[in-house]
Amino acid sequence: MAHSAAATGRALQNAISVADLARFFPDASPVRIPVQIARSVEGGAIPNFSESTVIEFGTSREVLFASKTPLEFADILRLRTADGSLDVEVTVVAVQYQPGKTLVAARFRRDVPNWIVKS
Repeated sequence: MAHSAAATGRALQNAISVADLARFFPDASPVRIPVQIARSVEGGAIPNFSESTVIEFGTSREVLFASKTPLEFADILRLRTADGSLDVEVTVVAVQYQPGKTLVAARFRRDVPNWIVKS
């Protein structure tokens, strides 16, 4: 009698998540903040892409999230929550490419006090 079974493929076993990237940021706390991201463009021009994502981890100076857009180190992005309570520019400081997504760590370009509060 034959038995069926499922096996986890290597691609799934080797997949890296935002949580794995967060290990490089010891002060990172898990958060779930939906944001719209757009590449910042000089002179107020319309950004060449816009995407909805979720900030999954944060520190007092960085945010970590996944993007469908292949971002690069030093890209400047604008992050904005739907209610506008967070509307800031960030610079990409780390990326890890995965099939179909880019894991991103980005640092605020200016001080953003109390955006993340630890209890």
